[in-house]
Amino acid sequence: MSLKTSIILCTYNEEKFIEKIILELEKNILNLELIIIDDNSSDRTVEIIKKLNTNNKYKTVYRQRSRSLASAFVRGIIETTGEYIGWVDTNMSELVPKFNLMIKELESSNDLVILSRYIEGGGDQRPLMRSLGSKYFNIFSRFVLNVPIKDLTNSVFLMKRKVLDEVTFLGYGHGEFFLEFLYNAHKKGFKIKEIPHIQEKDKDPENSKSASSIAQFSYHAFMYFLRVFTSIMRRKN
Repeated sequence: MSLKTSIILCTYNEEKFIEKIILELEKNILNLELIIIDDNSSDRTVEIIKKLNTNNKYKTVYRQRSRSLASAFVRGIIETTGEYIGWVDTNMSELVPKFNLMIKELESSNDLVILSRYIEGGGDQRPLMRSLGSKYFNIFSRFVLNVPIKDLTNSVFLMKRKVLDEVTFLGYGHGEFFLEFLYNAHKKGFKIKEIPHIQEKDKDPENSKSASSIAQFSYHAFMYFLRVFTSIMRRKN
């Protein structure tokens, strides 16, 4: 029997995507433990989750006073019991079949597998502001952090549970928490494998949580840059 794979979904107003991602996960991962952390969605997200959650087959946490991707993810980590642990954005159902390849990579000699836009076979189809900004930020981060990882910000991953014995997720911020986690995992000597991924255009750009406006995009960019330097400083202390 395949090892249990825990997948965390962090949701906030995902009624357009939640059913499709859940069905894709159930179809593609044999021994699935699905953990859903919802940050008080105001649309039909919770209604759809409850409709699909027959016999309480998913672990669900409905948070009323918190709204943060990083803290929701850490809350999900607490609920996991699988030998493999991963995360995918709710609107990226097309990536779910890649988890089978990621599982195979973990079954060999790798400890953590990430999808990468910046290795051969990868790419980014988003608008230039986002695609070029992400590309050059990753080049900058690799240089400053002195790591071989080419995509530090994609965040779609699968890892062995043993990584958590040595590396902690710091649950604040948006997606930048995963950059610091990868940096620390590399410094601890875990074997990290990148497999190619082409990021599609935003499916719902008007409701993007990270780039809904120039101001929002600039704020998140600043926080990513800040996290690079705080990651270095924390390791020195």
